Amino acid sequence: MDEKILEQIVLAEKFCSDGDPMSMRTVANEILELDNNSADGLSLAAEAALYVGNLDVATSLAQDALNIEHNHLRGRLVTGGVAMKRLQLRDELKIFDELIRDADCAVKKIQAQLNAVNRKIFFSQSNADVVHDRQLLEKMFAVTRAILFKALCWSSNGLYLAGQPARAADVLNRASSLTDRIDLAAELYSKHLFLLNYRDIPPAHAKELAQKYNDFFANVTPLSHTPHRDKIHVGYISPDFRQHALANFFPPLFGDFDRDNFTVTCYATGRKDFVTERLKNFPVTWRNLTGKEPLDAATIINADNVDILVDLSGHSQDSCLPILAHKPAPIQICALGYTASTGLAAVDYFLSDDICSVNNGAFTEKLLRLNPCHLCFAPGLIRQPPPVDTQPPFMRNGHITFGCFNNFAKVTDDLLYLWRAILDAVNNSRLILKGKIFSLDDGISIVRERLRKLSFPIERVEFRPYSPDYLEQYNDVDIALDTFPYTGGTTTCEALFMGVPVVTLRGKSHGSRLGASILNAADINELTAHNPMDYVSKAIQLARRKELLAAYRANLRPHLKSSALMNSTDYIRQLENIFRDLRGNCFG
Repeated sequence: MDEKILEQIVLAEKFCSDGDPMSMRTVANEILELDNNSADGLSLAAEAALYVGNLDVATSLAQDALNIEHNHLRGRLVTGGVAMKRLQLRDELKIFDELIRDADCAVKKIQAQLNAVNRKIFFSQSNADVVHDRQLLEKMFAVTRAILFKALCWSSNGLYLAGQPARAADVLNRASSLTDRIDLAAELYSKHLFLLNYRDIPPAHAKELAQKYNDFFANVTPLSHTPHRDKIHVGYISPDFRQHALANFFPPLFGDFDRDNFTVTCYATGRKDFVTERLKNFPVTWRNLTGKEPLDAATIINADNVDILVDLSGHSQDSCLPILAHKPAPIQICALGYTASTGLAAVDYFLSDDICSVNNGAFTEKLLRLNPCHLCFAPGLIRQPPPVDTQPPFMRNGHITFGCFNNFAKVTDDLLYLWRAILDAVNNSRLILKGKIFSLDDGISIVRERLRKLSFPIERVEFRPYSPDYLEQYNDVDIALDTFPYTGGTTTCEALFMGVPVVTLRGKSHGSRLGASILNAADINELTAHNPMDYVSKAIQLARRKELLAAYRANLRPHLKSSALMNSTDYIRQLENIFRDLRGNCFG
């Protein structure tokens, strides 16, 4: 590679890291002035166009680069990025899969050359030319590794959407090891941990992996705290004070607390919408921390003299854990928004219940138990749930319809085998699968291929895309089938509220027992299975009891409203007792 062009590419990568695509394009133009037939210049211009949303221009320039150099890594990167933006899932997966393999080989080849040069220098065989060669190789290594890094990061979303969370977790873990920015490495590793929840991992190993997250904050100095004797000040921090599944569990926290003895502050770190405005009507104080650096956000919380800071995100998208790492409050809890250990030493406690907290060995935090369930369902902030159609679908259709509206990434092959057994046993039954993946033709095609390999009766499966009226579509489902080991939370509550019984499997980890905890709080434990065969048996037996299905349809909503699952007063009183004990133990 021409040395001048290599210098320009290094500069372009710096602009890319700074989020400056216009300067990146300027560098590309300078390269093209040196050589108007440069695949590097064309592909850099293509990448800059991709970042500003000019997909047609990006496609054209990347193709020009590939016409010059068929296997040009950056040209292929941009082509994959365009496919990603256009939701061309099959093309995206294929391009990134091949690109990651080839970029990995290129990185290893340059590393081997670097090692050879470094040996020469170590054994005093160096001269000006050898030192110069090392400098060039180091730059080539950095540029090639940057392409590999981007390919890994970009491919994770497609893998996740395609129902391959384990592979998505793997590429994010690899990407985390390739960046020198510790904040970005922590963010990628956090996403890696989140995706691990989708598949079974032994508890001890899960804890070990979670603990590694704390290493990213080894040099963070915790903030100091000033104890006070006023009302207990509780802070809730989240990126999701908006139209989000968690909004179904906020009202008890913000509306039913004891105002004589507690004050509440909400620390918002994400975008706002109409739900945010509705939440602001509750008697709480609001602080907008969106866009602030973790230390700056933590300093604001610390200055507010918060006694107990409750993180509602865990390792979910736009995690607040980097803020908690600075220990802005003396007592810090992870609750509601995550189902496994954060691994962060600054998080003292994790909110759970007797059913979910079967295995303490998977957590770095001390477990708090709020029974019968650590969730309290309170729908209505996003929209008022539609009425239940009291006529079960089987009465209209003449057949039983099973359904699953969970994220399809939660669906394992083991689960599909059980669903196949259920459909085989229930004559003429159907299965509705609904989710984002089914909004794409490629997504449906990928799932069809997967089902076909498992000899699944595809002709009896209906694929439905995500839509705002998904609650109404529960009126087409007789029986909901929960996922495992990552069970439904909000999805299970919503199905029950729409009169649809949910069959769940009580697993061995915290996240795999959430469905059982919800059913227990709703006082419908008869729908909880204790092993895979029991799961199949319960679904089959329920399908055969038409009168019971009709009773569930007519009575589940009023039953739920009178159950512990929706008793916000008892829920918040229990939680406040926990808060009192924690502050008493902390300050004496």
